[in-house]
Amino acid sequence: MNFREEQLKNKSKTYLLLALFGALAWLVFYAGLTYFGAGTKNIIPMAVGFALITTWGSYYFSDSLVLKMTGAKEIQESDNPKLFEIVREVCEKSGLPMPKVAIVNDKAPNAFATGRNPDKALIAFTTGILDAMTKDELTGVTAHEMSHVGNRDTLVSAIAATTAGAIALLSDFIMRMMWFGGRRDDRGSSNPLILAASFIVLIMAPIAAMLLRSAISRRREALADATAVQFTQNPKGLREALEVLQANSSVVQQRSTAVAHLWIESPLDASAVSKLFSTHPPIEERIATLRAMEREY
Repeated sequence: MNFREEQLKNKSKTYLLLALFGALAWLVFYAGLTYFGAGTKNIIPMAVGFALITTWGSYYFSDSLVLKMTGAKEIQESDNPKLFEIVREVCEKSGLPMPKVAIVNDKAPNAFATGRNPDKALIAFTTGILDAMTKDELTGVTAHEMSHVGNRDTLVSAIAATTAGAIALLSDFIMRMMWFGGRRDDRGSSNPLILAASFIVLIMAPIAAMLLRSAISRRREALADATAVQFTQNPKGLREALEVLQANSSVVQQRSTAVAHLWIESPLDASAVSKLFSTHPPIEERIATLRAMEREY
């Protein structure tokens, strides 16, 4: 296996999952039309508009919001010249602009990157990861995080979050109309089987949207691993970095579910989160994939 095969596989799966998101949104809309007829059209702009405002506001100000939520503090090159040297080296190899650099005062080894585009990117490291890893390992971590920037994963995440939010809101609005006697017009179906199927769709759609959003996040993590190898030509560095993370059981103190997908290793308790809802592939799978790539080098 090489990084190009892994990149192609994960990009293809991302496109498929986004297409399924679109199909799910259409299915919810159709379920509403089936029950209420054309009256459903009136609530679609409300659901989509609210989802856009909440999600894209977070997307536009992602760097400053994440700094506050994680407790990260931006630093200057004079504060840690060696770390800046590693980040600059990865940027030169990847062709990406130099991001802002921040530190999270936390003994748990972890890192993340955010920003609405490469020119507004920020990469952050915990003090724990700086203490625990060698230069090669930190280079692998940096390349992984800069891959998220280069692959526009903040944008992909925002699209997924907007679609999931719109589906959840639309389902909720229609369900409330059902329970509280919303008016149906003559174009709504009267077939009890179709009405029952529509009801089931509206109940299950928000859960399905969450599953799709999590699956997209897992694909983007795997893609970032493969792209990091493209940048560094050294899968061993990232593989050994992930092994350090796997061996360390400590988690960051600021482990909000809102930013859990950003970290290189999810800070959420893996035993408490179903694999289907996990934002990251199992770390042992990521290590195995990178080990397979090492045979190409």
